[in-house]
Amino acid sequence: MKIKSLLSIACAVTFFNTSITRDSFAVAPEVVKLGSPDLTSGIPSNGEKLSVIEIKAFLDNPKNHVPLEVVLPLGLDQGKDAIYIPEDNPLTRAKIELGRQLYFDTRLSGDNSISCASCHHPDSGYGFNSQFGIGINGQTGNRNSPVSFNRILSKAQFWDGRADSLEAQAVGPIANPIEMGGSHSAVVALVAANPGYKMQFDKVFGRKPNIEDVGRAIAAFERVLVTGPSPYDYFEPVRKMEEAFADELEDLAELKKDDPELYGKYTKAKALADANPMSESAKRGRALFFNVKSNCSACHVGANFSDELYHNLGVGMDAATPDLGRFAVTKDEKDRGAFKTPTIRNIVQHGPYMHDGSQKTLEEVVEWYAKGGHPNPTLSNKIQKLDLSAQDKADLVEFMKALTGPLPVVATNKLPE
Repeated sequence: MKIKSLLSIACAVTFFNTSITRDSFAVAPEVVKLGSPDLTSGIPSNGEKLSVIEIKAFLDNPKNHVPLEVVLPLGLDQGKDAIYIPEDNPLTRAKIELGRQLYFDTRLSGDNSISCASCHHPDSGYGFNSQFGIGINGQTGNRNSPVSFNRILSKAQFWDGRADSLEAQAVGPIANPIEMGGSHSAVVALVAANPGYKMQFDKVFGRKPNIEDVGRAIAAFERVLVTGPSPYDYFEPVRKMEEAFADELEDLAELKKDDPELYGKYTKAKALADANPMSESAKRGRALFFNVKSNCSACHVGANFSDELYHNLGVGMDAATPDLGRFAVTKDEKDRGAFKTPTIRNIVQHGPYMHDGSQKTLEEVVEWYAKGGHPNPTLSNKIQKLDLSAQDKADLVEFMKALTGPLPVVATNKLPE
């Protein structure tokens, strides 16, 4: 017994003198590609209401609590370095599922009529197809509903960036009197009293429901809403190879013998591009979009086609009392009338456009830029009159349409009883 005791002590000393920490025994993350329907299709159920039994079965599966390491789809993956997931809010399947339920649940509003999805619905490209979002009792604000996809590449939220994270943004509309018209305390009481929700909060966060965790769950769900590959994304690898290896690609039969690896990459990419084609007009629009002649990529840049910055385009600045946008947050004079650059991915699905929803079509948007916006003291120096032909304008519109990719399959019902 003494020998065993001495050995135990020796082992313990050795253990505590190593660099091994508690984190060394953490569960290895599961690598998942965003856009996969198994992340957003909801708990398997026999109907639109989730029973406590169904929820418990889901929560009892250890796989649903493993932290996720995410991979972005083709095209969007070029922005992988911009992925933002807070350290205190890692993604898990169970947290994403809880967020999905909260996102579509109208019970979070003051009169059980409005959910997050009411203004950011998948059927409307995760925006809202009217000038302004419509909240409780038919009320509207003065801004168009921004999209809730590809938020994993963005930190500050809202048109004016007043929320410093997706978590902060997620709970804002709940207590806004013209949006969901509820209160944070009422929402916490709701989920605490609902057996299905309470069970999930206990398991996912290990504590009583609170409004911060409501925000964390909704943010987790929104971070997995991403746009899939568009015709543009399939075309780009082909275009780049055709530019870099123009001579080699003239004779594919010869290339197959001389460089089978390049041949394989090119023919595979070409097959995907042919199956998801860009029109010739869209290709011309692409060249124009990235050219100084249009200057579009001065702001619509990167994998998500947004610099995540704020610019005054002159939109709405001719009003008697214009919306001052970012200025209301920073009080910096240069921010008067400046609004965040929106993504133009899937833009054809979520008009109308601009922060005030004042432009109904993409053609109107192009015309606005072509005329140089509306002059005002803080107009962005990136906004200048453009010398565009009618064909140029049509080509730019076709290019923007070619940025449309599939969105994840999402269960919009399946809520706790």
